[in-house]
Amino acid sequence: MLAKVLSGAILGIDAYVVEVEVDIVQGLPVFATVGLPDGAVKESKDRVKSAIKNSGYDFPPKRITVNLAPADVKKEGAGFDLPIAVGILTALEIVSKERLEDYLLLGELSLDGRVKSIRGALSLAIAAQTKGKRGVLLPLENAEEAAVVQGIEVLGVEVLSDVVDFFNGQKALSRTSVDLQEIFHRERNYGEDFNEVKGQEHVKRALEIAAAGGHNIVMIGPPGAGKTMLSKRIPTILPDLSFEEAIEVTRIYSVLGLLPAHSSLIATRPFRSPHHTISDAGLVGGGQIPRPGEVSLSHHGVLFLDELPEFKKNVLEVLRQPLEDGKVTISRALSSLTFPSSFMLVGAMNPCPCGFYTDPNRECTCTMPQILRYRSKISGPLLDRIDIHIEVPAVRYRDLTEDRSGEDSEAIKRRVNRAREIQRQRFGGKRIYCNAQMSSRFLKKYCQIGEDSKNLLEKAIDKLGLSARAYTRILKIARTIADLEEVESITAPHISEAIQYRSLDRTLL
Repeated sequence: MLAKVLSGAILGIDAYVVEVEVDIVQGLPVFATVGLPDGAVKESKDRVKSAIKNSGYDFPPKRITVNLAPADVKKEGAGFDLPIAVGILTALEIVSKERLEDYLLLGELSLDGRVKSIRGALSLAIAAQTKGKRGVLLPLENAEEAAVVQGIEVLGVEVLSDVVDFFNGQKALSRTSVDLQEIFHRERNYGEDFNEVKGQEHVKRALEIAAAGGHNIVMIGPPGAGKTMLSKRIPTILPDLSFEEAIEVTRIYSVLGLLPAHSSLIATRPFRSPHHTISDAGLVGGGQIPRPGEVSLSHHGVLFLDELPEFKKNVLEVLRQPLEDGKVTISRALSSLTFPSSFMLVGAMNPCPCGFYTDPNRECTCTMPQILRYRSKISGPLLDRIDIHIEVPAVRYRDLTEDRSGEDSEAIKRRVNRAREIQRQRFGGKRIYCNAQMSSRFLKKYCQIGEDSKNLLEKAIDKLGLSARAYTRILKIARTIADLEEVESITAPHISEAIQYRSLDRTLL
């Protein structure tokens, strides 16, 4: 008695189809699972046995062999419970084979036969669509998440007996559908706004430029200046996620089991703020079977690193590849996986170990060697990938008590959207989406400046002690400032403002 049921497994953030083959023969009662199962898959035999019995079906006292093909890829998770149980019942001729080939089955079983939620439902639904399957049967809790994928039937089930009755034609399961426009309208709510920030107008301007050009930014200021408050509001001025971007982000969160309850799609830009004690594997991903890290959870959003110099040096250095390539590759003996990691890096740091080097109201107790040693924790190659350095002074009492509200996020976002549209048309078809991604070739083509601007740049490099790497960064920032003003040419005022945003390149006095 042989039966085959289709299921799926996750590799990285992608899913692939797994054939669950069940063979039942006469012999001593043995339940063997082969095909590189992990511990959770091996333990499924006890859950499946109890679920079948408690659902009112007989469990055969025979030799049962379950094969998970392809057999050379490690399988993990409890999502194979449901297909294994249906495979056993099919081999016993309790379930009809007629429609099994049309659907992917996924779900963890409780001992009483209830079907419990799984991870990665969205990726598995995409795999079913890619393979041309009619649909998926999965836990009711995951049905709305999978229903985001159009063109397939998504059938949510609550108990094992519902699946048996469905394949036997004794019960119809209702197809789950979602209104994507309604989801985007409901979920696009950040809860924060720039009009809640008192003062710091020049910092808001720098953040607007960073958002418009996709520039990484670091804020330097004393404790309590509002660096974290400002950072949390950056996603509110970034362009809205497109449907394709929302799918990419949701897949990552779904695979890690981090999708919020009662949410089928992430429609807002992610904001991740890991603690400075995080390991390099936690930041970029890792593990025996590689899993995404914080840089991937920040995909299409913001990665905020508070107290930047407090992060371990090796942790900061692993950021270089994802910042450069927009993806991170994790290699292990068994597999090598690539995760998306196109994010905007936002750092925050004190100007010195005590925090008051630039504060006019508090005396700094640090020596110059201490300050230099503190700042040198951020290496040159990493600093080279951060376009904007902005000083964030302590907020004045007059600004804190002012009743007038600042400009709201929606008004800033409109200017950012117009600048991004200019860049989209400029780089159309060149796989570049914002000014920060320009290479030297595009920099030469789109960032031409006049003699007065060249003279200004030369003086800045000589008088302020700016490093050579600051030159291209200043040009990129100036290009973004011109785009915000919706002008074609980069002029001296654009260059002058851009120079102000390279404070960490200047020689300390």
